[in-house]
Amino acid sequence: MPEETSPLQGGSKLPGALEDTGQRPGAGPISFVKEALKWQYNVIGLAGAAVFALVSGTALPLVLAAGLELIYLSVIPPNPRFQRLVRSWQYAEEKRRTQISLAALFQELPPTQRARYTALDSRCRSIRANYSRLSSTAQIFVAQMEEKLQGLLHAYLRLLNSAQQHRESLKNTDPAEIKEEIAQLQHALEKDPPKVQEINRRRIEILTKRLEKFEKMGENSKVIDAQCAAIEDVLELMVDQSVTMRDPQQVSDQLGNLVRDVEQTEETVQQVEAIFELAAPEMTETLASSAGPARSRARS
Repeated sequence: MPEETSPLQGGSKLPGALEDTGQRPGAGPISFVKEALKWQYNVIGLAGAAVFALVSGTALPLVLAAGLELIYLSVIPPNPRFQRLVRSWQYAEEKRRTQISLAALFQELPPTQRARYTALDSRCRSIRANYSRLSSTAQIFVAQMEEKLQGLLHAYLRLLNSAQQHRESLKNTDPAEIKEEIAQLQHALEKDPPKVQEINRRRIEILTKRLEKFEKMGENSKVIDAQCAAIEDVLELMVDQSVTMRDPQQVSDQLGNLVRDVEQTEETVQQVEAIFELAAPEMTETLASSAGPARSRARS
């Protein structure tokens, strides 16, 4: 059995490269003036001026430092080289956070699912190793393929984690019990006082939503499992193709199609989960508002 490989091991990279847009991934625009102020060399210079002023007993070093700081802030933040440097800092930090998040997802998986990820990572390593022997001209396509491989690995890990969460939820939910409770509430509905009827109708709505969620989670679980199997099959094919040194452009295109399929699967799962996340607070609030007056009258 191959040794388990965490996403933080083996020099795993993020998919794609940070574009020169002046923005951090998932964040707002970068303030280059703020970054220039925080730059260690600027902080050291200001601290040195403050110490010199303290030792000399005059404010002249601070005045000079303030003037130099104004010149510094007018020259350094707009400098393209400095901006590229700042973006590299931000990208490295974003990459570190993402890797930590992925490593946490990996640790949450049971051993069998960790082994699946490790096996897929091993296939990706084999593909990289085989195609690394190609000519320098073909390395352009190999670099594109590397980005897609990393994206698939990360998406695969997220899918494995999502599948595990779905399995846990399905295991802890008994649809027969929910259906029985709905039937009991509906059977006694006409005999209940009007206010109790209103509350129980809300309860029936909530229980029905739970049944709908259970069914959707079952569908999602099958979709996720099928997508994970598709990733495994395609990458197994890629290993075979890399042994025969098949055209890397064609392989890269195949990976691109798979990446789009995976993104669509993730989006579908997230949309379904978002629908029920939005519905749950609304139903709970409605039930609470219906039950509140009833409790007040009971106390009076």
